[in-house]
Order: sequence, then C-alpha cells, then structure tokens
Amino acid sequence: MNLTSVDNPSPKALGHSLKPPSMFCKEQRTQFVLRAIDQAHEDRELMLGRMVLLSRCNPNVSRCPSLSLPLTLLLLMLWPLFGLAQDAILPPEQPWNGASQALIAPAGDPWITPAEQADFRRTPRYDATVAWLQRLELASAQIHMVPLGQSPEGREIWMVIASQDQAFTPEALRATGKPTLLAQAGIHSGEIDGKDAGLMLLRDLTVRGTQKKLLEQANLLLVPLLNVDGHERFSRYARINQRGPEESGWRTNARNLNLNRDYTKLDTPEIRAIVHALNMWQPDLYVDMHVTDGADYQYDITWTYNGPQGHSPSIAKWLDQVLSPAAFAALQHEGHIPAPFYITLVEDLNPNKGRTQSLDLALVSTGYGDVRHVPTILVETHSLKPYHQRVLGTYMFLKSALETLGQGSRELRQAIQEDRDRRPATQTLSWKQLDKDHLPPSLPKAPFQGIEYELVPSAISGTVRVIWTGRPVELHIPVIQLQDPEAQARRPKAYWVPSTWPEVIERLRWHGVAMETLTEAREVEVERLKMQKPVLARKPHEGHIAVCIADKDIEPRHRRQKYAPGSVRVPTDQALGDLAMVLLEPASPDSFFHWGFFLEILQRTEYAEDYVMEPIAEKMLASNPQLAEEFKHKLLEDNAFRSDPKERLDWFYTKTPYFDDQWQLYPVGREEDPNNPRTDRVESPPKDKDRHTSTCQDGD
Repeated sequence: MNLTSVDNPSPKALGHSLKPPSMFCKEQRTQFVLRAIDQAHEDRELMLGRMVLLSRCNPNVSRCPSLSLPLTLLLLMLWPLFGLAQDAILPPEQPWNGASQALIAPAGDPWITPAEQADFRRTPRYDATVAWLQRLELASAQIHMVPLGQSPEGREIWMVIASQDQAFTPEALRATGKPTLLAQAGIHSGEIDGKDAGLMLLRDLTVRGTQKKLLEQANLLLVPLLNVDGHERFSRYARINQRGPEESGWRTNARNLNLNRDYTKLDTPEIRAIVHALNMWQPDLYVDMHVTDGADYQYDITWTYNGPQGHSPSIAKWLDQVLSPAAFAALQHEGHIPAPFYITLVEDLNPNKGRTQSLDLALVSTGYGDVRHVPTILVETHSLKPYHQRVLGTYMFLKSALETLGQGSRELRQAIQEDRDRRPATQTLSWKQLDKDHLPPSLPKAPFQGIEYELVPSAISGTVRVIWTGRPVELHIPVIQLQDPEAQARRPKAYWVPSTWPEVIERLRWHGVAMETLTEAREVEVERLKMQKPVLARKPHEGHIAVCIADKDIEPRHRRQKYAPGSVRVPTDQALGDLAMVLLEPASPDSFFHWGFFLEILQRTEYAEDYVMEPIAEKMLASNPQLAEEFKHKLLEDNAFRSDPKERLDWFYTKTPYFDDQWQLYPVGREEDPNNPRTDRVESPPKDKDRHTSTCQDGD
C-alpha cells in the first residue's frame, strides 16, 4: 500500500458507510472502532484506515478529546494484530502474471471453491472444507470420501477418492490397473496450499470436467487436511513469514507434536492413519505438500526426494529422469518459476556460500517413503509468494504428476519392484551432514535464481540483518552434496523382539512389517548389543528423550536367548526389510532406541554396599593377577577414577557375578545371516545433525 495516498483515499478505504465517531453515543464508540478496523483489514488498507479513523476526530467537538486518547491507545494495542502490518515487514512482493491463473473459476461459478470465492485471501475452515467436499461427492459419481481415522480432538481425517471407474475400495482401485497418486495436504496446517489446490483439481477432474482426461489413466487419493486439529487452531498469527492466507492453522497437532517427524515412532493417530493408508491403498506415488520457510528467492515452487544414494535408487532414477523434468516443463509453461531441489542455504544471510543437497531420514515423509520403497515427493511452495500463485503452482504440480504417472506407470512399477527386491548386505542408517569448518576447497556451482540482498548492522540483534531488496539476481552458487553414508549396519537374517516391549511390536505392525509371533517359548542363538556409552539429550524432542550411540560404543555379545510367547521374529528378507533395520538398529537416528523406547535398560537398579565390596575386592586382587595389573594401570591413567572411592569400588562390583548383566544390553536380538558374516564395524558419531531430527547435545 502507498501511504502517500492518504490525501486521496478510496471511498471504500475511508469506510464511508460508517458514521464519524463524534456522532456516536459513548456506548457505540468501541463497536465503531472494531468495525472500522475489521473493514480496514478486509480491504487490505489497515494503515490507511487507522490514519483516517484518527483524523475524523474533530478537535472543535467537545466529546472528541475525551475519545481521542482511548481510541488511540486501543488502536495502538490492536495494531500488531492485523494483516498489512505483516505485509509491511515482509520482503517486496515479486510481480507475477502466470498463465495458470486461467484455472481460477470465475465469480458466480456454482463450483467455485471457498478460496477462489475469497480471491485467495482466505482458506476455508475444517467444517466448510468437509461440507464443500460432501457437496462434490453428492454431485459426482466419480468422487467418494472415506474416513482414515480420528484426530486427538475427535475430528475425522478424510481421504477423497477420485476414480473414473468408481473404484472406491483398495481392491477395486488396484483392479482398474491404473496407477494411483496419493497426495496429502496440511501435515503442517499453516502450510495449506495443497488443500485449496486439491479442491480445485477435484472439481476440474469431475463436475467442471476441464481435467477429466487425467482420470482416464490414473486415480487420485487426496487427503485435504491431515493435521485437522492444528488446522482449527485458526489464527492470523500462525505463519509470521508467509504471504497469505489471512488466517491459517498451526504447525503441530493438538498435543504439540510435529506430524512430519512422526513417521518412524508413530505416536500420533494422524500419521498412523496415513501409514495405514499407504499399506492398504498401495499408491504408486506419494506427494506431501508444504510451504517453505527461509530466504527470499525467485522460485515459487520447489520439490525434493531422496536421490540414488538413498534406499530406493531405481525409484530415484525414474523421478530424476521422468517425473521431475515433466513437472519442471509444465510449471514453467504456465509461468511459474520451479526448482527441482529443496533450498537449504549453507548460510542464511549469504546465498553465495551455496546450498546443500542431502537425503532425508525416515522420520519425515520423503525419507520414510524412500526406505519403504514408495516414490515420495516433498513439494514446497515459497512462503513469500502470494497465496494464489502458490496454490496454482501446487495445482500444476499435481496435474503434471497425474499426467506423468498415467503415461509412465509401467516403468515406475518396475523400478518400485526392483527396489523392493534389493537386499543390500550393508544398510545405510544415516548420511554425513554439513561440516562448515571443513568444506571442500572447490565445489561444483549451479545457477540459482536469487533476490538481491543487503547486510546492515542491527541494533536489535547486535549483529547484522539481511534486507531483501526485491530485485531479481542470477547467481552461480556452490552445491554441496551430502550423500556419503555415516552410520551403517550389516543385514541380519532376522531380529527378535521380546514380548516385554509390546509398544515396539505394536508399532512394527502399524508400519506393516511382516513378522512371526511366537505361540510358545523358544530358545535362539542371537547377537545382543551392549551399549557402552549412550548419550541422552538434555531436552525433550517430539515427546521423547533422544538416545544416541556411536557404533564404536556398541559391543556385540553372542548368547542363547529364551523368548517368551508373544515375542516376534522379524525377517529382513521382505519388502519392508530395510525399514525394519532402520527401526531396530540402535545406531540408526530413526530407531526406536534413538527415540527412547528402551530407556529402562539404561538405569541401574542394584548396587553393593562399601563394607561388602571392600573384602570382595581384596580377594579378587589376590586371586587374579591380571585384574590386579588392570586396576593398577587404571589408577595411573585415570585421575578422576583414582580420586573417587565410589567409582573404585564400583569398578570391582561390575566384574562380579552380582552385577546386572542386562544393564545397557539392547533387548532386541540379531539372528545372524551365515551368508553375511560380521566384518569390521562401521564407525558413526554419537550424534546426528540432520535438519529433520534432534541431536543428543541440544535435543532440538
């Protein structure tokens, strides 16, 4: 808004339908102020409305001075609460006039979506969204809504099926022979572009008919709102760095859990519902729709997936060579500015330092899809672009994905089967992350469509702040590939999970992992892992205390173990064998061990009194010269040990038969594969520094 227009404001901005405040009685004044502010916000003229409202006070009217101060104070108090204040602090908006705007339904269209009807200033609430979809379901024989589950607050999580063949069960959908795209929106419900894009696309696939040919070759499953409770934490203050809609939902669910960090631990009913849908409906492609944060740049839509160095190299090749180029061309043709990569800058204040290209862990959608060999794409529109531009970009990506899927499903299904049939002898559990202090001296560079910026001193932060000027700039910046394995594990023949850990067994079943459940006790020769130096996070992360362990601090111990009825054997020779390894190998940052499901094994429950240990220690030294030499050496080398009487006595206690041999012994057994014998262990650091997970140092 141009503030100089205050001398010649529009009649609508002036609010001429309202009486001046001096004409109101005292009881009406507060209501007038609230109405004026609401009108100013609705017209996107907040600052002008505020200035005009204050200017209406006539200093010659006796009632006005008594009103002026309270009015001013009220307006100043309410000032941060309304829309244009946010636009005023965001970087300049980039002009855009893409051809995809022709997709917007005209005013008066009987199937105009709520977002279109509001000129993309607003997005519909949960009830309005469901009501619109139910109306569409009644009008089209090709649409059917199915509930996936309920949220913690009791809201239904809906999935909409769009099928030309009216195939509304998993079996019927597979029987069509057509590939299926599962697209979900609102896992972070403040990032809601996918919901409104999905409603437009469903309408055009069916009652409007402009995209009906897409359903001739493919089926669509749309989850318009996954985080339904977070969506209804509706506010103008959900996304401080996002240009529209005016109100939106919150990032986390009703229990303050980030759903896109829950794919492995499955704490939330929302992610359990979507994982169940993956198991039941078996989509050929899975698209997770988001809005990005971070720096300013020209791109209005980006996407990413795990590359060939991940768990599904054949799928990654198809995405690289088929889907991604097609999406790029389709979006560019419609006037969008796409980028087939996730934008993570090495330094937030300096794009010239480069960006990283990494692989996601399984706690997020893209990493989870990769490890279970479901082609999975993360779509990110740019938060600083106008809402209609972002929604249309998402629509075009979904349209292109359906087209590509319909034309290339045979090759994709072959790639999926190749990855599901792979049984790598060594499984990667995590990949090395960025080390800013040890960057390679020379790095390949790639084009980057950036926005010019300035760095200026900040009296607020005491450092420098970035100011994006709004002027496009073409850069060539380094690209750092973070795709080397960090933690790895040999593939065992199977894992044995004791019945005493039912919450772990239950989650394995939720994931769809195949297993054998014991009906009677069985003794098995297994390898158990002794955790020598586990590190606990200092802060909770996603409702858990993370536990990290370096592979070098894991000591294998072979023993014959008895497993009670209800225990399970999890073979790795299955389609989800890679997922089972990621969940059950303790060095994996996605494992149940890392998420703290086995905290009990880290606590000691039995101790020995000093008066008992003193004579026992004397006898041990006298009868075991090797132990005596070891004790002498430890006294010489370890100052802390030498000066701590309790530690010295405890050192002897741990070497007696009285000491708990189950302490820090991982309960899950590994059944060795004779065709894959143990070699040197692969070392990994005692923490993980992925952008999607916690570290055991800071818990965040």
